[in-house]
Amino acid sequence: MTAAANRLDIGGRSPVARSAAGPKKAAIPQLSWNNVRPAPAVLISGTEGFLADRAMKLLRDQLRQADPSLEVHDVQADQYAPGELLTLASPSLFGEPRLIRVTNVEKCTDAFIVEMLDYLTRPAEDTVVALRHGGGVRGKKLLDAIRSGTGGAVEVVCAELKKDAEKYDFAKAEFSAAGRSITPGALRAVVGAFSDDMSELASACQQLIADAAAEITEPVVEKYYSGRVETNAFKVADAAIAGHAGEALVLLRHALATGADPVPMVAAFASKLRTMAKLSGAHGPSGQLASRFGVAPWQVERAQRDLRGWTDEGLGRTIELIAEADAQVKGGGRDPVFALERMVATVARRGL
Repeated sequence: MTAAANRLDIGGRSPVARSAAGPKKAAIPQLSWNNVRPAPAVLISGTEGFLADRAMKLLRDQLRQADPSLEVHDVQADQYAPGELLTLASPSLFGEPRLIRVTNVEKCTDAFIVEMLDYLTRPAEDTVVALRHGGGVRGKKLLDAIRSGTGGAVEVVCAELKKDAEKYDFAKAEFSAAGRSITPGALRAVVGAFSDDMSELASACQQLIADAAAEITEPVVEKYYSGRVETNAFKVADAAIAGHAGEALVLLRHALATGADPVPMVAAFASKLRTMAKLSGAHGPSGQLASRFGVAPWQVERAQRDLRGWTDEGLGRTIELIAEADAQVKGGGRDPVFALERMVATVARRGL
């Protein structure tokens, strides 16, 4: 392990990490995403892609802070070329430390498993290999070896935050890390408004941190998210895209009754459908697709889930209807509520 890595804070083990580890106790440290620390091998496991991305970024920032000359390399385990790991981990001319980020380990090739297992027996000096495994049984032999202690690894568990208390703690930590004060009522209001999507919750917290002056109170949150416009918009869109017409219409009417503006409502649908259209028919690792289409990896994974049951024809018709609804709610039609309801119903039928 590098001297730079040894200088970094070790961090602690969280209850979330302990609960996500399962009944079998691993021989290596089990850390939460915000306590990630360098090690010869860092396994970032779990289904919560947003937290995994955060952990990977924190790891990179820690290593770069310890040594600005850090070299960062990316490897896609499902497209692994034999010898790639050995080449990247070989000492460079000037001896710069290296971070090798490996994605899609849950889809890895046999060659990657063989070479990574061999690498664990002789980890390279001044090198951290961070492996992102999103779940599943592929690569179990490799995971078992890492968790047994081979190679001096640590595991960062990024389990989905399902309980309100876990989301509350996450949001609280966002404000605490920024040194901002928020009242318990305001914090509950933010979490309640954005509890369905971790990325949206994090974005809401960061907006309040950046824009709100002094202590963040419930009136401040109400000012920014009056009527829970964004939350209701995306909840309506999610329900409709999943084919749940009744639920989507109920959410729509509730959003309108609590003051939601039809224009951002249509914008939420348009945003999600545009991302789905970009990803329709595209194949490859989420990181590669994210770079190609200019979106975040979590947006790729979300769009791929949303696309289930959709056809290209249905997407095309739905996007045209959303454009019509957008024009109508901006003054081109007599009844914006009818335009919204028609849009929601059509999306729920997946354009049919």
